[in-house]
Amino acid sequence: MSAPPTAGSILDSDLIAESRGRPEAFATLFDRYAAMLYRYISRRLGPEVAEDLVGETFLVAFGRRDRYDLTYADARPWLFGIATKLMSRHHRSEAARYRALTRTPVDAVVEGHAEQVAGEVTARASRSVLAPALASLSQGDRDVLLLIAWGDLSYEEVAQALGIPIGTVRSRLNRARRKVRAALGDINPMQEQEERPWTT
Repeated sequence: MSAPPTAGSILDSDLIAESRGRPEAFATLFDRYAAMLYRYISRRLGPEVAEDLVGETFLVAFGRRDRYDLTYADARPWLFGIATKLMSRHHRSEAARYRALTRTPVDAVVEGHAEQVAGEVTARASRSVLAPALASLSQGDRDVLLLIAWGDLSYEEVAQALGIPIGTVRSRLNRARRKVRAALGDINPMQEQEERPWTT
């Protein structure tokens, strides 16, 4: 899981507090998290809209900085929550993207280390099964699953991001896991940080 800024750097909450009187301080949050948000949004909706949505996420966050709860030192859940709400306007295009991935041919991998190549081939080959499984999830279940798998947030951070109880996070995640596992025949092709939500 990604960690908040290290002890030697200024906490996100301090930057937000400072930005209330000195707006330019907010730019440091953009520098810290824009790339992370871009990767997350791009994986869900594609790079075509990711850049605009990242910009919109920070614009909304800047406008709401006076309402930020400064007891939360790490602003990632807040930013991911804003991004997820903005992405909900694109839920049809997200499902269509996953369906399109099922029709994309699996590319051959020519070079690389044997284990890396094997993992890449497995992930690409399972794409035709995984993509429709993600498309079939409800918006709420998919948000929880992908905030954990691709956003690298904890259960508590997902609850904070979406403004829902942690029990709801757990039930949505369990439901999403069951559907994805069933679609994959109980095989998990995901690697590294993506592995957690599909494992017990």
